[in-house]
Amino acid sequence: MTMKKTYAILAISSFLLYACGNFDEQKRQDEEKLQSAQYDVSLEKVMGNFFKPIQGDKDLKLSTDPKVNLGYHLYYDPRLSKNSTISCNSCHNLNTYGVDNEATSLGDDGVTRGGRNSPTVLNAGDHIAQFWDGRAETIEDQAGMPITNPVEMMIPSEDFLVQRLREIDLYKKLFKRAYPKEEQPITYTNIRNAIGAFERKLTTPSRFDEYLRGNKEALTLQEKKGMLSFINVGCTTCHTGPLLGATMFQKFGVFHNYWALTKSPNIDNGVFDVTKEEDKKFVFKVPSLRNIEHTGPYFHDGHVKKLEDAVKIMATVQLNYKLSDEEIGNITAFLKSLTGEIPTAAQQVPYALAQK
Repeated sequence: MTMKKTYAILAISSFLLYACGNFDEQKRQDEEKLQSAQYDVSLEKVMGNFFKPIQGDKDLKLSTDPKVNLGYHLYYDPRLSKNSTISCNSCHNLNTYGVDNEATSLGDDGVTRGGRNSPTVLNAGDHIAQFWDGRAETIEDQAGMPITNPVEMMIPSEDFLVQRLREIDLYKKLFKRAYPKEEQPITYTNIRNAIGAFERKLTTPSRFDEYLRGNKEALTLQEKKGMLSFINVGCTTCHTGPLLGATMFQKFGVFHNYWALTKSPNIDNGVFDVTKEEDKKFVFKVPSLRNIEHTGPYFHDGHVKKLEDAVKIMATVQLNYKLSDEEIGNITAFLKSLTGEIPTAAQQVPYALAQK
């Protein structure tokens, strides 16, 4: 056989292999598209009963609203803690999805830690209540409580902080702009309200919202499978609405003691510690699942590190259901589709504070 014939045969063989490979890949893609379309039909029938899209603006212009701009400065300012070592952003870091990724957070003394995991501040403005035990009704109520907490920011009193801020030229200007009709605008109430105004802007729409609005290409086949499993297994008993949660309180451990699976070293009584009502034992606010991919470690004590483990535990403890590995993978993939974009401007330390 001549060299030319050998090359020709090799070329034809390579072409056939390439063509067959392309054919198999095209066949796989076509089958996946068909399957994806079938899931779209199934999801369209039910998902509107459980989910709603959220609005948001990643190109948020903070300077256009004086109250929001004031809250933005306060949120990042460590002078809201007694020793000026931590700010709101320390525990609710906007560059790490509104959390510090710690099981519990360090206070102003750099040694003492809080008793519960610091939940994300993103999308928190629409929660039914604030904190794991719901002891604050609104985000404005919540904003003022860590500041005077003796373990967290450790400010001795509301008046202590008010007097501190009244001596700062920056805040004399910002409070006056935000509350122009008030003779003395630097008050603790206005501090809380301004921080709350800023935090209410921290919404994070995602690909999931695009899908809810009709873009069928926004989610992958696995994510669609995961959403349907999420619904069929019963996760939507608690995780519904625009935030997939944060609309109700629920006992953690409906079928099993939560600490048996989470391996939590301490048993937390939840809402019971606030109300002293026996039926509120081990009851907590149902968290939002928005950005859950990045807000670990999980649960009220931050004792579970992997999202897959949290999914498995929740199905067992709350639904008495044992998920297969495939279901865990699909549901986890779906939950990752809830990761949104944080407003870019909110992630930057205010210029006036960065120059301090």
